[in-house]
Amino acid sequence: MSIKFPFFLLILMVFLGCNPKPNKVTHEHTNALIHETSPYLLQHAHNPVNWEAWLPEVLERAQKEDKLLLISIGYAACHWCHVMEKECFENPEVAKVMNEHFINIKIDREERPDVDQIYMDAIQMISGNGGWPLNIVALPDGRPFWGATYVPKENWMRSLEQLAELYQKDKPRITQYATDLGNGLHAINLVEHNKENDLFNLNQLEAAIHNWSLYFDTFLGGHKRAPKFMMPNNWDFLLHYATTQNRKDIMEVVDTTLTRMAFGGIFDHVGGGFSRYAVDTKWHIPHFEKMLYDNGQLISLYAKAYAVTKNELYKKVVQQTIAFTQEELLDESGGFYSSLDADSMDEHGELKEGAYYVWTKEELERLLGEDLDVFQDYFNINSYGLWEDENYVLIRDKTDEELAQKHGISTSELQEKMKADLAILRKERSKRPKPRLDDKILTSWNALMLKGLVDAYRYLGNDEYLSLALKNASFIQREMVKKDHSLYRNHKEGKSTINAFLEDYATLIDAYISLYEVTFDEQWLQNAKRLTDYAHQHFFDADSGMYFFTSDEDRSLIRRSIETNDNVISSSNSIMANSLFKLDKYFHGEGYDSIATQMLKNVQQDFDKRAQGFANWLNLVLYINQDFYEIALVGPDFKTMGQTIGAIYIPNSILAGSVSESNLELLQNREVLGKTLAYVCIEGACKLPVSTAKDVLEQIKLP
Repeated sequence: MSIKFPFFLLILMVFLGCNPKPNKVTHEHTNALIHETSPYLLQHAHNPVNWEAWLPEVLERAQKEDKLLLISIGYAACHWCHVMEKECFENPEVAKVMNEHFINIKIDREERPDVDQIYMDAIQMISGNGGWPLNIVALPDGRPFWGATYVPKENWMRSLEQLAELYQKDKPRITQYATDLGNGLHAINLVEHNKENDLFNLNQLEAAIHNWSLYFDTFLGGHKRAPKFMMPNNWDFLLHYATTQNRKDIMEVVDTTLTRMAFGGIFDHVGGGFSRYAVDTKWHIPHFEKMLYDNGQLISLYAKAYAVTKNELYKKVVQQTIAFTQEELLDESGGFYSSLDADSMDEHGELKEGAYYVWTKEELERLLGEDLDVFQDYFNINSYGLWEDENYVLIRDKTDEELAQKHGISTSELQEKMKADLAILRKERSKRPKPRLDDKILTSWNALMLKGLVDAYRYLGNDEYLSLALKNASFIQREMVKKDHSLYRNHKEGKSTINAFLEDYATLIDAYISLYEVTFDEQWLQNAKRLTDYAHQHFFDADSGMYFFTSDEDRSLIRRSIETNDNVISSSNSIMANSLFKLDKYFHGEGYDSIATQMLKNVQQDFDKRAQGFANWLNLVLYINQDFYEIALVGPDFKTMGQTIGAIYIPNSILAGSVSESNLELLQNREVLGKTLAYVCIEGACKLPVSTAKDVLEQIKLP
């Protein structure tokens, strides 16, 4: 849809950048955010700006006073959010302008993705750009008419003064503009109920992946662009496609990408875990914030890739990433915190991006001594690994075998030497001020981490990972699930708040299905079903056949969004559709499969041109277009057999198991006393029962 916007507003759009030194935080002022629990909101609680939280009573007051809303959205780990705070929001002169003309609302986008989605769409319609901090000026009823990301102080003040004056002098014009933009926000989010019978087929899928492959970076991995986001769902789907369709060319791209990401500076070689994205093409310089949602998804991805390739690098990445989350993000309750900041204090006591993670050559010489020769070759303490201000970010570009041969030592000797050197750096780094922690616990991000731990246990076989997963799942059930099977979004300091969004339900349903498949404890499967039924009752839109992002029990803003595009986190609707397809195998007759199929039909028209934006949906295309195996195990050794089968990467399958009869239809009438039997079924039609995992794998058509 093409919408024209008034030129005078576009003139006010400012996106100029600078990098001022942060000022020291003062506490001369305190605003309403002091009562919030979000670390991001609390960071602004002592600004002279009269910030308010996103609350119904604040919005009602804005309408009573006929005062414009200034809505500023960010998150705790956001570097440019901190920059704008220091330059603008801590400045009394700026605060005076804001307080005089606006009701100022601060939002943590991680707590309120529903609000963030709408205003992000708005700024992209206005300017074609987006990002955080996301600053919106809206009518008192919340309809936006102006937006910008980072704005330097003078431009910010000038823009706000002009906007306030325009509203006073020409309110009808501003209102009409906001109305047009609101209509546009509705229009771009419409999903039509596709009544055609045909589903996207394998030939169409192959063509779509061919178009997608034109953007692959076959040398450095990922896509041909910078910055490079890791996009776990892209490589998860392509791993699925490559293995089930026997596409060695696609598998090579997946391998290249996962290896280069693991070699890159985006992976923390000293402490484990991944940063959010790389600013360059070779995965070298990260935006140094570390997010739980990235790391949870990447644990899953690398665990699956290890199952396929047995590449020890992938196993090591899984182990080190889980170790990072345990050390830095795990609460004693079993929940995982949200993120570590990109910024930390440098040697001058000033907040600087990446200060915690970088090294000078002089530091490395002092710490490693004669070991530096091999270390600097391994991690490119040279022009390839140089960042800025004589700082290096560790990056690999050669295999252990290549470097061991070059230095005349065995591969195991090289690995032990690097392990010892990194331990020295780790000890030294522990003396530095750590990046700030965002210690709120979000349901959906914890669900992604739970899925990661389950996959790590499934494919690496480490019992500790299952223990961690069960502790996390118990935390979620105890703290985030209400008696009516609805969910909370957020948990902080022992208190759960905010009604959950579809993302929370979808990711948790998916995680619980996966947890059932490794434990065969039916409580997790029943929990998944209860969450699904609740979501269907309160989020489903019968007109489109899709699910809204927000519940019908919550107040709507401008629109109820329908999320379909798979981004850094897969869309809530694509996760729901995949889970509905699987749940139908366990609870046949509930109609879950027909809902999933209709959802797929509704979005498939965009697959051929933008496959990478629908990667998780494409998993469902594969499920429907190829044999999907229901593997039922019954008998005294069902768990042992299940572990053996589960450790093999078979994405087009589900597992069910019990020692005897079960209420699950898949397990009924299967028991033979004293024997453990496996039944491989396709759409309810089963092959002859077999008694070994090897026999099961022979009945499944693996490439």
